[in-house]
Amino acid sequence: MKKILLTGGGSAGHITVNLALIPMLLKSGWEVIYIGSFEGIERELIGNLPDVTYYPIPTGKLRRYFDWKNFTDVFRVLTGITEAYKIIRREQPKIVFSKGGFVSVPVVLGSRLNNIPVITHESDLTPGLANRINMNFTQKICTTFPDTLQHLPKGKGEFIGAIVRPELKLGDRDHGRIFCQFESNKPVILVAGGSLGSVYINQTIRSLLNQLLEEFQIVHICGKGNVDPSLERPGYKQFEYVSNELADLMCLADVVISRAGSNFIFEFLALKKPMILIPLPKKSSRGDQIDNANIFQRQGFAEVILEENLTEVSLLTTIHNVYHNQADYIKKMDNWNSDRSLSKLFDLITH
Repeated sequence: MKKILLTGGGSAGHITVNLALIPMLLKSGWEVIYIGSFEGIERELIGNLPDVTYYPIPTGKLRRYFDWKNFTDVFRVLTGITEAYKIIRREQPKIVFSKGGFVSVPVVLGSRLNNIPVITHESDLTPGLANRINMNFTQKICTTFPDTLQHLPKGKGEFIGAIVRPELKLGDRDHGRIFCQFESNKPVILVAGGSLGSVYINQTIRSLLNQLLEEFQIVHICGKGNVDPSLERPGYKQFEYVSNELADLMCLADVVISRAGSNFIFEFLALKKPMILIPLPKKSSRGDQIDNANIFQRQGFAEVILEENLTEVSLLTTIHNVYHNQADYIKKMDNWNSDRSLSKLFDLITH
């Protein structure tokens, strides 16, 4: 049986492409193994899949700023490389596909030490730190944006477009409404601060609950440990993270408020959901989400509120503007199509 190793983790954005690929690989007769972390969200989402063998390894976070943990995490990364090397030597996959995130670095290095070819994928306009390390040891780097090619070693990059999980297009609005116990005559706002949540977005939304619930119903995906039971009321539904019902909730939404991770916003684009994007600020990231958000705003898919400009007034005003002009955003989204991107990536990996 053909065998492939997948890796990626730390946030949902580093897992969703793998989740899209796994059913296609299994259907085509590939044995799928996955290397992730012990405690990351990838173990929760992929570790329990019945036809995928999941191997956890220790790994350290790659930080762009000074932190004493940088010194101890060096040893965790070295241990992770050793563990990944042993797993890969034992399993002998034909190829490794990496979606990025800090857990991928030990896997890519372990693959190189075993002479196993690696293909990686970069979702954002510019490569993240993990992929900047990984690109030195990979055969091919697939990109979401064509402009990313200029940031990659010559001859290694290949533009394939955004990867959107096919099952997200099968969501049922009525199922989503029943799941949330919502009324049928009020529009719905989906708030998604990413799989890790967002303190700033959560606080601002909750400070506006009384005003917003007069006109809207709210699905709030607020991140692990961020559900506040004291705020439960009709028309407001909170989740740490959503997996099985996500397609239904995305279908249910009339307006989306989100961070600007590439995978997530392209999924909203594929479903033609008008967006309000609040990207991670440069003090918390390398600025990739700001780039993503600005591109979507220029194309008329979204409005952008920088985190430093996020207030109750700015958010409330933007919500009303986007909702009342949603037809204009949807019309601009009509010309975008991602149906070939996943099959292009699958063909590249398997041939």
